[in-house]
Amino acid sequence: MSDPLGLIGGAGGLGPIRPVAPVQPGGAGGQKADGPAFKDVLLDHLNEVNELQQGATEAVEDLMTGKRDDVESVLIATQQADAAFKMLLQVRNKMIDAYEELRQIRV
Repeated sequence: MSDPLGLIGGAGGLGPIRPVAPVQPGGAGGQKADGPAFKDVLLDHLNEVNELQQGATEAVEDLMTGKRDDVESVLIATQQADAAFKMLLQVRNKMIDAYEELRQIRV
């Protein structure tokens, strides 16, 4: 049996198997990542969604108490809060799916 790609004999192939070095905190190979951490981005977006929901709740309360007359701005605020929450819910669902997929991997 011949090896047309040279992958079996080591001649120009993959070479010996070496252990993988552990990943250092701060990026691959000890290099610092350029962007913010995923956790920080996620918390920032959680805070944004929370502020939108609080603003929508306040707008509805102001409309109910008579402090506000413009129904359009209240509808816009509630729709923005609803869309942001739905997007956050989808991100959560994708994260749970990714976690479940990682849990399935055999080590």
